[in-house]
Amino acid sequence: MTSTACKLCRREGVKLFLKGNRCETSKCAIQKRNFPPGAHPWARTRHSEYRVQLREKQKLKRYYGVQERQFNTYYQNAVRMKGNTGENLLTLLERRLDNVVFALGFAVSRRGARQLVQHGNVTVNGVRCDVPSRQVRPGDAVAIGQREKVRKLVKESLEQRASYPMPAWLERDPNAMTGRVSTLPARADVTFDVREQLVVELMSK
Repeated sequence: MTSTACKLCRREGVKLFLKGNRCETSKCAIQKRNFPPGAHPWARTRHSEYRVQLREKQKLKRYYGVQERQFNTYYQNAVRMKGNTGENLLTLLERRLDNVVFALGFAVSRRGARQLVQHGNVTVNGVRCDVPSRQVRPGDAVAIGQREKVRKLVKESLEQRASYPMPAWLERDPNAMTGRVSTLPARADVTFDVREQLVVELMSK
């Protein structure tokens, strides 16, 4: 049976990596059924400007796992920042604590990373934090708590994701299960295929 997460990937036509390592196997829904879910998927072939912009927005929201109201807040903050609004938006999303935990390899998916944070299993600068949306800053130290069961799961995740490249703006000590934010992420650090300018065009209407 195809899960809801897999249907989201099929809807956007790209891998959103919502199911962790499953997305890298032949079981991935995109590889098995690379067409939108629902009846008569091939009938929905018209692509207006609005539709293309909306799909980019939905794809970005689902990739980072944020809701509509939260996404609007990120956009408004990006507008107020200096520089390119689209790049600012991506930077804010990358700096979410749950995304950092995932990027460090402490969880196999962003959903799993969010759960780690929400259950109080992650500390920032030595203080437990259960807010997945917290914005990390350069110099912040991120670590996994001392619960044996959690550290065992994190160790398994690190082993499974050992071949994944580390983002240049993060540092990691896998043995200690700690990480550090060395600098702010740049546009080049976002490897996900998204056209953020289309999102900005849609949001600015």
